[in-house]
Amino acid sequence: MAESFHLRTALWPEDREALRRVRETVFVEEQGVPLELEWDGLDEQAFHLLAEDEQGNPVGTGRLLPDGHIGRMAVLEPWRGRGVGTALLLGLLEEGRRRGLDRLVLNAQLGALPFYERQGFVAEGPVFDDAGIPHRRMVWCTQP
Repeated sequence: MAESFHLRTALWPEDREALRRVRETVFVEEQGVPLELEWDGLDEQAFHLLAEDEQGNPVGTGRLLPDGHIGRMAVLEPWRGRGVGTALLLGLLEEGRRRGLDRLVLNAQLGALPFYERQGFVAEGPVFDDAGIPHRRMVWCTQP
């Protein structure tokens, strides 16, 4: 039987270490993003979600900034393809709706475009480089 996970709101700085472990594993170690780019100083003002396994170990995270930018979506490799990323994204979309935001944006790595498109995001603008990784801006708008 597959191990399950749950989502919870993560509070900064109380959950900083759990968020750091997931993000540094995925972005810094796996993808080679420089540490100084990963920690951009915006976490204190962000809404964070944390996915944890049955033992309370962090397995995924994502954040929503007050201006409607979703970012820092990261899921540890053993948990990919198991619904963690989708649950995180849906939770961030729900929080955006709860805050009355009618337009959310994110910068998606090119390989993740189909993932975000499945949830209603639309790519716009040209491909651009972010930390040496090709990205594209994506937009999600509430439906009337």
